[in-house]
Amino acid sequence: MNLELSHKTILISGGASGIGEAITRACLNEGANVVIASRITPAVEIFMAEMAKNKATCSLFSTELADPENCQAAVEFAIQTHGQLFGLVNNAGLNDSIGLEHGTPQLFTQSLYTNTIHYYALAHYALPYLKQSKGTIVNIASKVAITGQGGTSGYAAAKGAQLGLTREWAVELLPYGIRVNAILPAEVMTPLYHQWLQQFEEPGAVLQRIENRIPLGKRMTLASEIAAAAVFLLSPVQSAHTTGQQLVIDGGYTHLDRAIS
Repeated sequence: MNLELSHKTILISGGASGIGEAITRACLNEGANVVIASRITPAVEIFMAEMAKNKATCSLFSTELADPENCQAAVEFAIQTHGQLFGLVNNAGLNDSIGLEHGTPQLFTQSLYTNTIHYYALAHYALPYLKQSKGTIVNIASKVAITGQGGTSGYAAAKGAQLGLTREWAVELLPYGIRVNAILPAEVMTPLYHQWLQQFEEPGAVLQRIENRIPLGKRMTLASEIAAAAVFLLSPVQSAHTTGQQLVIDGGYTHLDRAIS
């Protein structure tokens, strides 16, 4: 299936680890140019070294996305590097466990800012170039936005906001032919998810309990499966008439009655 992403530039926040890394790899496999906006970590350095070794059309803009000016600079870097921008994947975020009982209004506000502002800022500064290319935006949200999780009010509110923005932008950008969609992962094994498991005395047992509650296949969703959906939504041909959608990829974890499993 030709997704017609070859030579198109995709800006991906947090695109060098976890789900973002999988999306980057999928875009590169389709011949796209990828610009990653991310802070530097050892994992990011390892990934970018691999990209350099393979001579991939993948570049890194090292930044802290919580500052809107850095978001503007990331977009400008993509334009300076490739001369055009077709797609934006808003992916970077952190489930920081700022809850109602054990959080504070100040921490809640910071969580909202950290997980939401760069989605808006990157889209805002990318918009003039997306108008030129009739491009697309894919927001990576979370099932937490529609199910809740407990103990993570800031993250849940931010993810809910991302879904609201997806629908809002899909309406606002209709006149420009810009499509906007969201993907909602649930249980995906990423470095952050692995780190979360390690807080338990028996991580393997916790993982087994989670997998047993996933109706389809009793397994975690693969990051590559999220990435496959992302490149489909980015495609100007295969998803040309898809906008304002919220795609849940989770083996039925969110919407199917777990009593059937």
